[in-house]
Amino acid sequence: MTPILHHSVILWDDSENVSLVSTDSAWREALEHWFHQNSRELPWRDDPTPYRVWVSEIMLQQTRVQAVRPYFERFMGRFPTLSSLAEADQEAVLKAWEGLGYYSRARNLHAAARQVMAGGGTIPGTVDELLSLPGIGAYTAAAVASIAFGVQKAVVDGNVLRVVARFQAIREDVRAVPVRREIQSWLDTVIAKAEDPSAFNQGMMELGALVCVPGTAKCGVCPVARWCEAFRQGLVAELPLRRPRKTVPHYDVAVGLVRHQGRILVARRDDASMLGGLWEFPGGKCESGESPEDACVREILEEVDLPVRVSERICTVEHAYSHFRITLSAFWCECVGDDAPSVRCDRPTRWVAPEELAALPFPAANHKIFAHLGPPFPPGLRSETSFNPGLR
Repeated sequence: MTPILHHSVILWDDSENVSLVSTDSAWREALEHWFHQNSRELPWRDDPTPYRVWVSEIMLQQTRVQAVRPYFERFMGRFPTLSSLAEADQEAVLKAWEGLGYYSRARNLHAAARQVMAGGGTIPGTVDELLSLPGIGAYTAAAVASIAFGVQKAVVDGNVLRVVARFQAIREDVRAVPVRREIQSWLDTVIAKAEDPSAFNQGMMELGALVCVPGTAKCGVCPVARWCEAFRQGLVAELPLRRPRKTVPHYDVAVGLVRHQGRILVARRDDASMLGGLWEFPGGKCESGESPEDACVREILEEVDLPVRVSERICTVEHAYSHFRITLSAFWCECVGDDAPSVRCDRPTRWVAPEELAALPFPAANHKIFAHLGPPFPPGLRSETSFNPGLR
């Protein structure tokens, strides 16, 4: 791979002898100074306790800063301490997380909080100890350890990879494991001499978010441009190398709002599945050549062993997940035959009044359906989270 450069400059001493002096410290200090002067005001930076840093870093995984801000403030209002989070039931945690996406993060955070409380209630301050907690990988462990505890361990996320790809003029895929490992090793040597590891790590991420952005970087205001190899060689617009985009799959999905005596049937998703722990209306993917109405009837019968008929279309909405898109059709459905319908399902189910739906955590796609129903149903989500890996 392209060798990692340890930047240096020729200086003259008093005896006019030439000496080669490493300047990794110079650009690192310039970056840290820039961060202290230009960092964004964010709620988790106001009071960077280990708990608040931890929650913010979990939320920031694959999610934009602006999307996280209101969720972080709401979550902290509901669970202001580690003990309050550990003592809550999972459904309450998922409800506070509702709309932020990637719900395994919430389940793991909850499980980790209980693990820490069971071990004495103190969030660990080393990378290795943090790695032992559910939902914490190498990046999050380094971020929490450095920001909350001053540990000299570099973070490597999408922003940092972009910055380093340009800074070092790396002409290889920086997401490839060997290249990423080399970048991690180099940054670890740089941060090892940092007096403020938190400022260095946050500075690298902030630089990627505000200055060294995808596409047209703002090199004119970059604090480390004088040391940047891509800037020197005129390669900024070409780096990092971009992998070809994959085709995003699309699925047609149909769900039914099954009514019986003023209540609606909902089912809870398995914890191990995508959107695990959330509630949803029964339904599923349309088969080839199958109409959404027929798919709705078939899926409900297969899912909860309940024969229904479609009475009315509610809406058809579009929704995008991280790796696929759906066209979701929702229908009012009535039970067929038995006055006391019997539901048989491996997952938990409930018959709930419309006003009770607001207390349950639902996927964002279901909230788009709520928006078409009106009172007493809960309103749809007013804003949707933007998932964009590496853009904080």
